[in-house]
Amino acid sequence: MPQSTDTNRRFVLAERPKGEPNDQTLRLETVDIPEPKDGQMLLRTVFLSLDPYMRGRMSDAPSYAAPVEIGQTMVGGTVSRVVSSKLEGFKEGDWVVGFTGWQDYALSDGRGVTPLGANPSHPSWALGVTGMPGFTAWSGLKQIGKPKAGETLVVAGATGPVGSTVGQIGKILGLKVVGIAGGPEKCAHATDTLGFDACIDYKADGFANALKQAVPDGIDIYFENVGGEVFDAVAPLLNTAARIPLCGLIAQYNATSLPDGPDRLGWLMGLFLKKRVTVRGFIVFDDFGHLYPEFSKEMAGWVEAGKIKYREEMIDGLEQAPSAFIGLLRGEAFGKRVIRVGPDD
Repeated sequence: MPQSTDTNRRFVLAERPKGEPNDQTLRLETVDIPEPKDGQMLLRTVFLSLDPYMRGRMSDAPSYAAPVEIGQTMVGGTVSRVVSSKLEGFKEGDWVVGFTGWQDYALSDGRGVTPLGANPSHPSWALGVTGMPGFTAWSGLKQIGKPKAGETLVVAGATGPVGSTVGQIGKILGLKVVGIAGGPEKCAHATDTLGFDACIDYKADGFANALKQAVPDGIDIYFENVGGEVFDAVAPLLNTAARIPLCGLIAQYNATSLPDGPDRLGWLMGLFLKKRVTVRGFIVFDDFGHLYPEFSKEMAGWVEAGKIKYREEMIDGLEQAPSAFIGLLRGEAFGKRVIRVGPDD
């Protein structure tokens, strides 16, 4: 069913998933379109971002942000048009980026909303390279990775919206960049289009040895957003004083128990101690939000100059969002996965 001017479709959390989300996790509802009051505006969603952090919001385990409650609209970043406004500074037709969730329409009082102007050239990119994923890549690498020209950077999820940007920034800053991705097509994209020095297929036999061969001088910076077996291959290759910006662990988001095998926590802590490794997890806007204007200016310049390439995977229809999200967690996405919810006019 396409977006309507009469009703508001929304996906709400129906139940908390145990392991991977399924067809019962989210429920599609149809409700009335809300009316803005004084100090509010009505937004119509055009693009919805799909991101791994959403899996954590489906759980009620303690985390850095409150979980989505049962029956509540699923959270998510959006690019929208202003339908009507009783809020100073916003008028009908304006483009904005915000956090209005998996639905057609939402009221906003302007908090957490960023204007994109009347005619942005690539509005959906505000959910990717010029938005939160790009900012995550830029701030994590520059503020935690502290790169120095000539060092070796390894980045997991190398063709995703964060990893692809991390690697390209690394090349701009004079690093040797080795990506890790799933499958020959993604690895070819990392080297041939994104300009990585090498990309290792973690699904191929001999992955750990291939990674070792690709980094003969060891790893100075490892940008972590995957975890699991990928990190197992990375850890022995870390150099003294290596830095690990940690923004996600997608390999374990659907886990319901600890992995089988011996307890390796002591070994890992010993490794970090002996090699004086810095590991810092970060939540980008909480930790580095004050740097967003600097990021926005620098990233816009790189994109305009063609120094940063960006791949977007556009999927039509709000009803496709649940299956597209499950596929994202399985590693099926190739580039930034975005749902086109409604028309852009």
